Amino acid sequence: MTSPTSAPVTPERIFQFAWAYSVPLVIEAAIKHRVFDVLDSGPKTLAELHAATGASARGLSRIANLLVGLNFLERHGDKYANAPEAAAFLVSTKPGFSGGLFRHTSEDLIPRWLHLNEAVATGKAVTPVNQQSGGAEFFEHFVCDIMPMSFPAAQDLAAHLALDSRPGPVRVLDLAAGSGVWSIALAQSSRKVQVTAVDWPAVLPVTKKTAERFGVGDRFSFVAGDLDSADFGTDHHVATLGHILHSEGVARSNALIAKTFAALASGGIIAIQEFLVNKDRTGPVNGLIFGVNMLIATDEGDTFSFEEIAAWLKEAGFTNPRTVEARGPSPLILATKP
Repeated sequence: MTSPTSAPVTPERIFQFAWAYSVPLVIEAAIKHRVFDVLDSGPKTLAELHAATGASARGLSRIANLLVGLNFLERHGDKYANAPEAAAFLVSTKPGFSGGLFRHTSEDLIPRWLHLNEAVATGKAVTPVNQQSGGAEFFEHFVCDIMPMSFPAAQDLAAHLALDSRPGPVRVLDLAAGSGVWSIALAQSSRKVQVTAVDWPAVLPVTKKTAERFGVGDRFSFVAGDLDSADFGTDHHVATLGHILHSEGVARSNALIAKTFAALASGGIIAIQEFLVNKDRTGPVNGLIFGVNMLIATDEGDTFSFEEIAAWLKEAGFTNPRTVEARGPSPLILATKP
């Protein structure tokens, strides 16, 4: 009887990670040169891609061949075509377009990551993005590009809450509203919804414009200011905190949740979306990567587990912290004010 032999350990995975930064940069280049958009009308030769995009044939051949290897493009003979994943999510005219994030790779995201060694040494961000003085301009351009990431989950939240079945007007408080993705989905689900959107003065015009584009702008009002100083009002029925706790850190998150509790009516629901990690912080990998992103982008931010956030909710007075499955990086977290 022979004992099973283990596969030899190789450095292949290490070498792949050594070049991992190349992949988002190549996707960014393909998006900025409209490769996926041009291929949406059908397969193209390299010469046809060159004619349609104006990019060099040499440059297009290099990135297109890598995108074939990464299964974002397919090649049939001398023609390139979008693979199904790219056709659904990397064509800018498609409703599921998720390529907006890549537009920021070379100019906004990677430059911050180049300060990782310093952030590890000091525990502080070199240029925090969650402070109005340095972050408003960044988010003014960023929020619409990341809107497709959250819109399906926002629609799932709307379906779960079934706000149209409630009697009378439904007051929604959208905190750190950004593009307005969460409240827009809720407003689309019911004419009863009236939204108060809170964000920095430089960001709220983007919220207003996006709400108008989605046909619900007439039911929005706006409160400009930082989350710690802005007046949230009272007697709201739903409050949304979409991808904001990770930038705030433990102390500010607790304060924000307590302030949100005070702004809700009895029976009101808080809805939170985050890049959750498990309680042992061993996964999921995306949540752990984003935790490092918060190290370089904020002074106190991190990613958190459901158990941590549930404890904060209970401490603020909320009951029944629970998760709701949604199309997104993690389940939604909901809790109720008694």
